[in-house]
Amino acid sequence: MNLTPPTKNVFYVSVVLAVLGILGSFISIPFVSGYAFWFLVVAYIVLFLGNTMKGF
Repeated sequence: MNLTPPTKNVFYVSVVLAVLGILGSFISIPFVSGYAFWFLVVAYIVLFLGNTMKGF
């Protein structure tokens, strides 16, 4: 398996999702707080796909 660096957009999307998930677990944010764990899971899946799929 060859790993490639994710594009900047994929990296930024994963960072934004991760930050929302972390903030949602500490601060009451509508919609985000109820799904904070899933925001983090999706952030890491997006980052994983960005590393494993070329051009993603």
